[in-house]
Amino acid sequence: MQTIKDVAELAGVSDRTVSRVVNGEPNISQKTRVRVEEAIARLNYIPNLAARMVRTNRSGVVGLITDVVSTTPNSVEIIRGIQDRVSRASQSLLIANTSGTKEAEARIWRTFQEHRIDGVMFATMYHHEVDFDPTEHNIPTVLVNCFAPGRDDVAAIVPDDFQGGYSAARHAIDKGHERIAYVTLNPLILAASLRGQGFEKAMGEAGLAIRPDWVQPGIRGPLDAEETCAFAVATDILSGPAEDRPTILLAGNDEIAMQCLFAAAHLNLSVPDDVAIIGFDDFRIISERVIPTLTTIALPYYDIGVRAADKLFAMLGGTDDQPLVERLPCPLVERGSA
Repeated sequence: MQTIKDVAELAGVSDRTVSRVVNGEPNISQKTRVRVEEAIARLNYIPNLAARMVRTNRSGVVGLITDVVSTTPNSVEIIRGIQDRVSRASQSLLIANTSGTKEAEARIWRTFQEHRIDGVMFATMYHHEVDFDPTEHNIPTVLVNCFAPGRDDVAAIVPDDFQGGYSAARHAIDKGHERIAYVTLNPLILAASLRGQGFEKAMGEAGLAIRPDWVQPGIRGPLDAEETCAFAVATDILSGPAEDRPTILLAGNDEIAMQCLFAAAHLNLSVPDDVAIIGFDDFRIISERVIPTLTTIALPYYDIGVRAADKLFAMLGGTDDQPLVERLPCPLVERGSA
């Protein structure tokens, strides 16, 4: 079996330098890092994890706990961002899916504790509050796409849904629209409230009235049994005479926006000439394939994943000086629908 001394000799560096590369430590030149990694690959060197844990009190492994993120097409970008960042740090990542059950979640936490996982990222499918007590698990943790209300000792990375809602309305206003309707997410979801507040702020700043009959949910019902009603809602909103119907619809997500497109087509209205439409999420299976392509607000899922891993590594290294709850901006992606 090859040793760290064999790797150091082949790479022309010290044992300590090889160790620093293996442990993903900073302040190693890229040229040296590449040379060491090539030597490791040539010799098929496998670090002694047990020895490293004794020496550093670190396993070099971080964990990711998800609810159903890994099975949802768009938010899987969170996992990709985390994986890319962890890989760049030469660390290993263990991913476990709870399927939304408390029993599975408790079992996963116990397994991570038993294996001395250095830190954990806990990710959820949609932005919402979670009941989380960091002292219960005693592992450095960053919440991802969720947060613990009232806890100023729990790090979290979330999208800035308020800013996203504001940006959508601001874009509509800047394009000259004054009659603006909003087909929202399920009112039970936090993002619906935050995006709605952003919408209201932009409308207030512009001195534009909000018509209550033009702000309707496109999804209703309990979260485990939601029903989509966006097509019917959009059809009703757009059925009035030209002088008394909105010139633009804001949508709570891209799936609702697609239903709004169908409603416009059903009424023989041209998009964006008769009515413009702005979505939310930038779910590209929809936003890049509908006709016209969809102007939308992007949820920065990949960046959320990268930033969550950054945050965790900074916490583990004792260098984290950022706010405990960070909100990442949701950028506008302008295409053909608005």
